[in-house]
Amino acid sequence: MDRTELADFLRRSRARLTPADVGLPPGARRRTPGLRREEVAQLAGMSADHYTRLEQARGSRPSRQMLAAVARGLRLGDDERDHLFHLAGEEPPRARGAGAHVRPGLLLILDRLTDTPAQVLADCGDVLAQNALSRALSGDAADRAGDGRNIVWRFFAEPDGRALIPPEDRADVARRAVADLRATLARRPDDARVTGLVRRLRARSAEFAALWQAHDVAVRRREVKRFVHPVVGLLELDCEVLLNPDHDQRLVVYTARPGSESYERLELLRVVGLQRLTG
Repeated sequence: MDRTELADFLRRSRARLTPADVGLPPGARRRTPGLRREEVAQLAGMSADHYTRLEQARGSRPSRQMLAAVARGLRLGDDERDHLFHLAGEEPPRARGAGAHVRPGLLLILDRLTDTPAQVLADCGDVLAQNALSRALSGDAADRAGDGRNIVWRFFAEPDGRALIPPEDRADVARRAVADLRATLARRPDDARVTGLVRRLRARSAEFAALWQAHDVAVRRREVKRFVHPVVGLLELDCEVLLNPDHDQRLVVYTARPGSESYERLELLRVVGLQRLTG
């Protein structure tokens, strides 16, 4: 691990970014160009102290998961991400599959979506990146680890995973989620992430196991989805799913019809979410 070069690369990568580049409010006047360290840490889902130690060439060797998170936070391209891994003494990700590195083009779009919830998902349901309004709607996936970052796992295996979904909608949401995961497994039957997730879900949830046995298959695309948010109440949102050519990562965007009650509530959620982000 080359701590000095790693620290220099992180500092220079941070200096190239502005808050507008990553969908953050500009805040107070900045003495130096670029993002602040705490802003990069926020984007990467890690503590500001931990990120600061990396930039100061001290602290423990970062894990592969942390390196991937920092690469996302700094909006690194594939070559830059690989360089980051090499400086930390790690081999860059090479396995075929969705992976954890969000394509810069998807991140660029996500950063521009400031008035509607949006997130980037792996095709198996792992949350890879969120904008501020997505975090306000469904919680910050960066606060969770392992399978806890997967929307299918949380729905079937965690007590609070379906709390946002109205009870009368849950059967349909469950069926759609399993059918979509079936399609993912068919595309990548040898992907250890996908096969392991399915195995753990079948062992953990009788409901998932029964739906899996039914063998429904359907790739998730456009749908109308309802959420019961604890602050703003019921939201009925159009869900648009934009697939990349390989179908392994998706940009999911939620919108409300202008003039509707859900539109007004989404506007309220945007204000609440921004206050939490800058508070």
